[in-house]
Amino acid sequence: MEKPRTQAKACRRIGLFGGTFNPPHNGHIALAETFLAQAGVDEVWMMVSPQNPFKVHQQLLDDAERLEMVRLAVEGRPHIMASDYEFSLPRPSYTYHTLCRLRADFPTVELSLLIGGDNWASFNRWFRHDDVLRMASLYVYPRQGQRLDGTLPCGVHLLHAPLFNISSTEVRERVARGKDITSIVPPAVADYIARKGLYLKGRQGEMTGADQHAGDLRTRRNR
Repeated sequence: MEKPRTQAKACRRIGLFGGTFNPPHNGHIALAETFLAQAGVDEVWMMVSPQNPFKVHQQLLDDAERLEMVRLAVEGRPHIMASDYEFSLPRPSYTYHTLCRLRADFPTVELSLLIGGDNWASFNRWFRHDDVLRMASLYVYPRQGQRLDGTLPCGVHLLHAPLFNISSTEVRERVARGKDITSIVPPAVADYIARKGLYLKGRQGEMTGADQHAGDLRTRRNR
């Protein structure tokens, strides 16, 4: 594990923002900054979800390439980290298992977890969802056009953030059509994609129906 794992010992509160980040875009970064400000955490870890070998239709880029793009995206933001923490965990990954490992590695750290409103709608079907709520505070980011009905239970908070009308799918499709992406991804990420020739037609990661939309929060394999 890299920098986040080393620094966690000096932090009291860690915010977890997981996703495929295929690729990371400006909406991801703005959301991470909002999470950092509203959740009262010391750091936000953008946890890159590893490729799931059991889901061959998920044409994700290689784990290392997606991690590198997140590193580039967060450069100059000392409280937002690119994290490969889940790369060494058994696959497929469940949020419950990730939190258990984090609690074992960093027993004094308070954990907060950012999830999309679509994930919250199905949260009661997550693996050991009651234990997830016990181990971490949840912050829910509504999708565009989504209203969260009812009162959120104790330990679950609404993240008050603008709706970012950007998706990784849109980024990939623009690249495949030869269109400019510099307005929707960090400059270093745009340069990396161009230099590596990523998401060009016929390349792995060009399209994926499994990609999350409108903010691209991870749909965890919790059901």
